Amino acid sequence: MKTQRFDALDALRGLAMVWMTAFHFCFDLNQFGHIQQNFYDDPFWTGQRTVIVSLFLACAGLGQAIAVAQGQSWPRFWRRWVQVALCALLVTAGSWLMYPRSFIYFGVLHGMALMLIVARLTAPWGRWLWLLGALAIASKFIAEYAMNTWANPEFAHYLNAPGLNWLGWISHKPVTEDYVPVFPWLGVMWWGLAAGNWLVRQPGGFFTRPLVPSLRPLAWLGRWSLSYYMLHQPVLIGCLIGWRWLMA
Repeated sequence: MKTQRFDALDALRGLAMVWMTAFHFCFDLNQFGHIQQNFYDDPFWTGQRTVIVSLFLACAGLGQAIAVAQGQSWPRFWRRWVQVALCALLVTAGSWLMYPRSFIYFGVLHGMALMLIVARLTAPWGRWLWLLGALAIASKFIAEYAMNTWANPEFAHYLNAPGLNWLGWISHKPVTEDYVPVFPWLGVMWWGLAAGNWLVRQPGGFFTRPLVPSLRPLAWLGRWSLSYYMLHQPVLIGCLIGWRWLMA
C-alpha cells in the first residue's frame, strides 16, 4: 500500500534540514579554523542542536502516526527502517575515519532506528503517549541527579560505559561527535507520535492544507531527508577543502 505524503510535514522536516545545514556549515568552519566557537559547551550552539534534533524526532513521530493511520504494512516499515539503519552504520564508519577518538556510535540515526521500532509498537497507546513522553524526558534528569548524589559509583560507571550509555541514563556525556540516546529523546518522538495521532483525527485535514508557494521548496527537500542528511556534510567539507586549495 502506497502511503500519501503531506507537504506540511515535509516542509517542517525540510526546515530542520536547512537549519541543520547552517549549523554544520558553521561547525565545519570552526573545524577548519575559519571561526572560533565552542560547539560543545556554548548554549548558543548546544541549544540550536537540541531544537534541530527535536524537530527531526518530532517529525519522525508525526510520520509514524500518519503511516499507521494510513495502514502502512510492517514490510514497508522494515524496508524504510533498513535504510535508516544502514545509513547509521555508514555514519559510524565515516566518523571513525575522521574522528577515530570520538567517532559516532549512537548518533541521531542510530537513536532514530531504535526509537522508530518503539514508536511503531506503541502507536495505538493514544493519550498515554503524552505521559510516557514526559516520563522519558524526566527520566534522564532523574537518573543524572541520582547518580551524582546517592548512586553506587560502580553502578554509575556501568551505566556510563559504552555498552549502556546509549540509554542516556548517564552522569557525564561520552566523548563522541554526535550522541542521541534513547532517553530523553524517545520522549520527543512519543510527543510527535501523540500529536500526530491527535491531528489525523481532526476535521479539516490539517496535514492536507496547501502550502504557500514560498514553502514548497522546503517540502521537496523534506521528501529526500535521509539522502540529503547523508550527503550534505561530505559536500560541505569538500567545498571547504576546495576553497582552501584555491586560496593556497
